Amino acid sequence: MTSFYSEYELGQIGFKSIGKDVKISRKASFYGASNITIGDNVRIDDFCILSGHITLGNHIHISAYVALYGAMGIVFEDYTGISPRSTIYSAMDDFSGDYLIGPIHPEETTNVTGGKVILRQFSQIGASCVIFPNLEIGEGAVVGAMSLVMYSLSPWTINVGVPTKPIKKRKQTLLSKLDGTR
Repeated sequence: MTSFYSEYELGQIGFKSIGKDVKISRKASFYGASNITIGDNVRIDDFCILSGHITLGNHIHISAYVALYGAMGIVFEDYTGISPRSTIYSAMDDFSGDYLIGPIHPEETTNVTGGKVILRQFSQIGASCVIFPNLEIGEGAVVGAMSLVMYSLSPWTINVGVPTKPIKKRKQTLLSKLDGTR
């Protein structure tokens, strides 16, 4: 037995769809697998949690201890990735004090808001980052380690901090290296 599920075992999990050359750790957890789409050449490492409406394109790496909470949708386009211990939320409780917090309370006593989170192609999230709901990480944008993303990020920028701020433009050299391979 290997540390990754076999192709047959992956088919038994009940994903909405799953591509080829997919490696998923036996230690990853899935909630609502029928709402999760996985493309080709995807790797999901140990201790990840994927929950809700999630679409993973092709050529994606999800590192260890990542949590994707996709109640309102999370999309990873091709050639994207997320580093260890990062979390993406597509929905968030209201912490104002006017409502109860958490999924154990009746819906009328909570105020959950949010929206889809989209990682455009060639974007990358660094280690130990937190991504808030209802935003877009622009094509080729990267987020430095231990950053908090509260707003959409412009394409081909390097972003860091709490909250994130763009610090410089990112080169697009990798695009010419991939021409003809996509």
